[in-house]
Amino acid sequence: MRFGRYLANDKVTIERLIEGWSEQTALAAADRHVLAIQDTSEINFATTAARRRGLGEIGKGVGRGVLVHGMLALDADSGSCLGLVGGRVWTRKGRIIVPHDKRSLEDRESERWVSTGVEAKNVLAKAAMVTIIGDRESDFYAAWATLPGSSFHLISRAMHDRCLADGSKLFAASEDFKIVETRTIELRARAGRPARSATLNLRFGQVTLRRPDGAAHRHLPAAVTVTLVELFEPYPPNGVEPLRWRLLTTHDIPDATAAWRIVHWYKQRWIIEQLWRLLKLQGLRLEDSQLATAEGLIKLTAIATKAAAITLQLQQARDGKSDEHASIAFPAQEIAVLEATNVRIEGKTALQKNPHLKHGLAWASWIIARLGGWDGYPSSRPPGPITYRHGLEQFRIILIGWAIRDVCMP
Repeated sequence: MRFGRYLANDKVTIERLIEGWSEQTALAAADRHVLAIQDTSEINFATTAARRRGLGEIGKGVGRGVLVHGMLALDADSGSCLGLVGGRVWTRKGRIIVPHDKRSLEDRESERWVSTGVEAKNVLAKAAMVTIIGDRESDFYAAWATLPGSSFHLISRAMHDRCLADGSKLFAASEDFKIVETRTIELRARAGRPARSATLNLRFGQVTLRRPDGAAHRHLPAAVTVTLVELFEPYPPNGVEPLRWRLLTTHDIPDATAAWRIVHWYKQRWIIEQLWRLLKLQGLRLEDSQLATAEGLIKLTAIATKAAAITLQLQQARDGKSDEHASIAFPAQEIAVLEATNVRIEGKTALQKNPHLKHGLAWASWIIARLGGWDGYPSSRPPGPITYRHGLEQFRIILIGWAIRDVCMP
């Protein structure tokens, strides 16, 4: 009941909740090359015709729920999650009647790919370099035209066979590029696809994108020059769809090594998919919420997204190989509580002691896992998202007790 009242409080706004996403991220990003991965996920809440809960359509109109667009910061060298950068959470108010090409950029949902990038420039201002990465949906001309800077770059998987400045088409342009290297990689099995080997060719070259037609784009530059990196499978097995990635980037690519680096950075995009899984079935089970209003569900989603990001950070650090400090996930006052908690949950034998460097993220991960029910033994199965969820819940209760530890009751 208390949490319901908290969500219903007018002073608890979605804007302030999302501002809180990046409280630790800005400091963690200082002096690093940051990969800023952005993506959108649909949160499907169960509804009936009589109980829509104020939620709009998602997907192809068969479900009701909210959409969450998030940007996750990673260290480009280690892949460590530094936290959330920004984003938005919303539900659709109804179907838009005005045709897409008649709407201004500000009136389109796709505007989020630009506004979140602008937000990243503020949050990640102390980073040595920022590379925003997105899947096909982020291939948005306004982003190419407005976001890049001297230390601010983009990588996106091409979605549109765009017109180029010389009148040719993007997908055909790579046919004139020289194949610079061939590699064989192992593909892991996934749903609908068995594990197999794939031999891939790499080629790259500069292309100049022409501004799309329409009033919404007239204020943008007439053309933007980027580099197209294409990775493709020339001889796939019979009956198998060949692999092909067309990556657009603003990074300079002088040679094959630099091109493979772009491919490697883009592969880190899958980490944000982990975030969405932790938000849903593999961790917080957000879609099971029974809150009755869209406003409450939107605020809950913002809170849960932050919790999912912390869970991701703890999972990454659980093997003890992380060099990150606990401050990328916990503020200073909470680290003090972690230290006091660690003293109480450690056992007497060496195997029952926290084996990680004090105040490191791995050290904090061990404590939260122990609070969540993990036995702490190296031979035991590593803690998973459910364990971290329970551990964080217990830690929040401890924080409440810590806050009132010096209160004198008459």
